[in-house]
Amino acid sequence: MKYKNVAIDSVGYVLPPHVVPSSQIEEAIRPTLDRLGLPPGQLEKLSGVKERRWWDPGVQPSTVAAMAGEKALANAGVSREQVDCLINTSVCRDYLEPATAAMVAGKMGLSHHTFSFDIANACMGFLNGLVTAANMIELGQVDTVLVVDGESSREPVSATIHRLNNPMATADTFRDNFATLTLGSGAVAAVVRRKDLCRNGGHSLNGAVFRSAPEYNELCLGNHTEMKADPHGLLVHGVGLAVETWPKAVEEFGWRPGDVDEFVCHQVSLAHFTHTFQQLELPLERALLTFPYLGNVGPASCPLTLALGEAQGRIVPGKEVCLFAVGSGLGCVILSVSW
Repeated sequence: MKYKNVAIDSVGYVLPPHVVPSSQIEEAIRPTLDRLGLPPGQLEKLSGVKERRWWDPGVQPSTVAAMAGEKALANAGVSREQVDCLINTSVCRDYLEPATAAMVAGKMGLSHHTFSFDIANACMGFLNGLVTAANMIELGQVDTVLVVDGESSREPVSATIHRLNNPMATADTFRDNFATLTLGSGAVAAVVRRKDLCRNGGHSLNGAVFRSAPEYNELCLGNHTEMKADPHGLLVHGVGLAVETWPKAVEEFGWRPGDVDEFVCHQVSLAHFTHTFQQLELPLERALLTFPYLGNVGPASCPLTLALGEAQGRIVPGKEVCLFAVGSGLGCVILSVSW
């Protein structure tokens, strides 16, 4: 699918105040690691995650998503009254009901005419939100959409530490729960608008490509307190799906070798990242790495990397950007954005 009239006007983000090194996580489960004969440093060695961030205890996903939304609106010079639609894409939720989007809209004081709803699709959620916003704008249904995401890993990681400290925990228990220990926290938002309404035309959202492999839907299963994952299965089949999707994106967007200046990807671990780029024969130096200090921030990972890349002066006007995410389910989505 391609778009002619859609642009990302701005992004905004908020990072949690508490930095939690992987060494601190390991120290919390030291008795179990010693009993299983696992040496220090395995968490960072196996994942590449040096640290992640946590919010204060009790902070709700909607609160931080609203904070990021406020920043994105301010960066775009867009008022609350101009927001036609709010899409929340977080895995973390305040409650099962109502939609977290309703909580975000209430905390931001959005207008009664603002249509708010959630999109949940694991680590692909934010990119799915961008596509949904683009479809609505291209159809002429709305002019301005705010896509938000707020993730908190404190609760599931703390629950996993408690689980792993059970004297009955085995090496299989550690393997199944390992992915949870790599999770991070953060909040991010993007203002998506009709291109002619954006200051300086915005950043053109050119189109999107999707592929899925639903036969692998049980490789990663998560709830509020636990995420059980098959690391090897996710690596093999997740990378396999990325390899299947990439040529479709190249064909759809007419990309030639070297056309993409920046790859902004969902980031799980060093193994997943490097293996994907090796299989696709893509230059790793064109990808900003955030997982070493943010961990896996779920659907916020890709847009956070985009926002940080812009803040650091790496992603600037004139660059061709590829937004790339693979998520449990399995699914893959690739977006083309001309920054």
